[in-house]
Amino acid sequence: MKILIADDHSVVRKGLRQILHEGFPNAEIAEVADAESMVSEVIDKSWDVVISDLAMPKRSGLDALPQIKQINPTLPVLILSIHPEEQYAVRVLKAGASGYLSKDAAPDELVNAVKQVILGKKYINASVAEKIAASFSNKESKHPHETLSDREFSVLKLLASGKSITEIAESFLLSTTTVSTYRARILNKLNLKNNAEMILYCIENKLM
Repeated sequence: MKILIADDHSVVRKGLRQILHEGFPNAEIAEVADAESMVSEVIDKSWDVVISDLAMPKRSGLDALPQIKQINPTLPVLILSIHPEEQYAVRVLKAGASGYLSKDAAPDELVNAVKQVILGKKYINASVAEKIAASFSNKESKHPHETLSDREFSVLKLLASGKSITEIAESFLLSTTTVSTYRARILNKLNLKNNAEMILYCIENKLM
């Protein structure tokens, strides 16, 4: 089995590698530190599963996910994050991920998640399943940020973290005009006026 780990923290990568080696002693495991390298590895080599951090410098795992699924639609991608499942699980699953797991999860849960997604199954816990069911059955209960596209959502988080429009444009290889358009859409959809209100919104909704 070949496993690719993508995380910008070397300590996290080493910890994941150790857990996976214990669960899958014969697995071939490789590491990358950013989303672009992850995409390049998926293009160049064959993998059985990709384990990606949600938030990485420049391009997020969420933003790279559609490209990975376009390159290899059947490749299982397991997203890890410091954020609780209820905040991101529905979004990443709808984007094509095979599962979402908090970094606070026990080691055996990670191993079990990998076993599930390799078999072509989705890995979700009970609370995530309930959240997904609610997202389809009760459209009126959506939080405003759930109406954002994945790219708009990524831009929201970067703006709220203090990144400038120019910095975001460079990281996504977009023009500043395009990023400004995303910003305007975000403000409109969330009924906000400026970046300060974006930061407050993200804090209140535990998005950062």
